[in-house]
Amino acid sequence: MAGGEFVVRPAALSGGLELPYVEQGEQSGVPVVFLHAYADSWRSFRLVLEQLPSSIHAFAVTQRGHGDADRPASGYSVEQFAADLAAFMDAVALEAAVLFASSSASFTVQRFAVDHPDRTLAIVLSGAPWSLRSLRDTPAASGLLQTVSNLRDPVDPDFVRQFVSSTVFRPVPAAFLEEMVGESCKLPAHVWKATLAGLLEAAPAAKTATICVPTLVLWGERDEILPRSDGQALAAAIPDSRLVTYAGTGHMVHWEDPERVAADVVAMAELVRPRLGPSDRR
Repeated sequence: MAGGEFVVRPAALSGGLELPYVEQGEQSGVPVVFLHAYADSWRSFRLVLEQLPSSIHAFAVTQRGHGDADRPASGYSVEQFAADLAAFMDAVALEAAVLFASSSASFTVQRFAVDHPDRTLAIVLSGAPWSLRSLRDTPAASGLLQTVSNLRDPVDPDFVRQFVSSTVFRPVPAAFLEEMVGESCKLPAHVWKATLAGLLEAAPAAKTATICVPTLVLWGERDEILPRSDGQALAAAIPDSRLVTYAGTGHMVHWEDPERVAADVVAMAELVRPRLGPSDRR
């Protein structure tokens, strides 16, 4: 940040895609990459970034199709998002990092951790679904599937507002919520549909492979989208993992309790700091 404002930079990926990102913290700090959920952008992490010490070298990136990132006509599978993550880390010269995933981005981070264990220092999965069945079987999610399938451009801002508001239980700053609604309104209908289709087709990597890095699973006890059993299943499937419940908090715990989330990120970073070599730092 400069003067309290975030400086947004473009990351030119090897495949030609350009993704906006922000960066803060000391170059020698523990690198942490934040990946937002479906329909969000890097701004989803603004409240958490404001709480992080300079010892965390943080990167928050907007993924393809979202926010102000490039919007290709195709390429919205979990595997492609994971490939974009690797390309982003190459573009910003990161050998390895702690990876923080919000909600649906947990599929991307799990895939990346399996495909690139040497580049994954640790992972934090916040509001992470265990199975695709959980995305289909809750009333909120089943209604979303039907609504998204019928979206047309321009996407109805009332739908976007309802979608964003449904993810929180504890009140968040009104200006921040409006910011998030504005970011979600940037998605064209084809990105809403293609990204959701990619999530529904994905096989969570923790179900089919072993993730061998320290893992923290965060779950809000008032999450109306995912049950506690999803967090428990993830924690059970990943050997070096721990489930942390946030009392009185909904699905987007990093919006509702950013100070505690920042503290959990710092604790995870300190855990892996001894493993860092000079090449892991920019």
